Amino acid sequence: MEANDVVTLKTVQKAADTLSGHVIMTPVQTDETLDQLSGRRLFLKCENFQKSGSFKFRGAYNAVSRLVSSNGSTAHRLELVAGSTGNFACGLAMAAQLHGVTAHMVMPDNSPECKKQMALSHGASLTLCEPAAQDIARTVNQVRDATGAVFISGAERPDVISGHGTMGLELLRQSICPEIRVYGAEPEVSNCAAMSLKRGERYAFPRFPQSVADGLNGNIGKVPWTYIQRNVDDIFTVSEDEIKNAMRLMWERMQLVIEPSGAVGVAAVLSDSFKARAGGCKNVAVILSGRNVDIDKLSEIL
Repeated sequence: MEANDVVTLKTVQKAADTLSGHVIMTPVQTDETLDQLSGRRLFLKCENFQKSGSFKFRGAYNAVSRLVSSNGSTAHRLELVAGSTGNFACGLAMAAQLHGVTAHMVMPDNSPECKKQMALSHGASLTLCEPAAQDIARTVNQVRDATGAVFISGAERPDVISGHGTMGLELLRQSICPEIRVYGAEPEVSNCAAMSLKRGERYAFPRFPQSVADGLNGNIGKVPWTYIQRNVDDIFTVSEDEIKNAMRLMWERMQLVIEPSGAVGVAAVLSDSFKARAGGCKNVAVILSGRNVDIDKLSEIL
């Protein structure tokens, strides 16, 4: 799959074949209390149980597998580089290690320590930079020039997006009907997708916002934006307190370890705005996207 290829059901199905036996088919959980609080039936897709701690492993593994396959006998010489606020770095580092190739990660210096350490534990080198899109891009280019590494975009590559899309295939088999609306959720203070949808054009923050949901402190890519425009019905934003309360609810009620970014979807479906704007939805699937949170910061969050 080349950079100019599109993401289709066929590419997602092909990714599912590639990922078969290599990713965890994560469970879907339900809870009566959550159903009562939300006024609808909730299905929680537990990607917090996925390898590397988040759904990002899916796309990373699919991309690395395709690169290794296309490079044949020279695949062992491959070096990869990516810029990430955290979870994609963890997923790509693990995927690279499993394929026996070298990975270099560029991360903002304020990324959670647990995510930095996970990337390192899977053999990746780590370069830190300022938490701004231009600084990440500049540092990635410096690493690429110095190493000859192949750049793997966690936002723009269709093979990464197709890998992430395998969550949807699993979810359809596990829970709900095909008459589907697609909603997004993000923090109020880091709401580039909602702003883009409202403006009708992609919006990017010059410097990353600082939400407790650190995995969402970035911008949406150009390729994902094209799919958001066509396929997302609405985007709900939630406050920092709503995110923390949803995370606490998951930990206390369901004993599910999730990070703040993984709680944003739950916060959205429990919000008054969701009840007002999506009142007709009786069955709602929510992706619990990851679990990588610094333990020493839990007291601040919860």
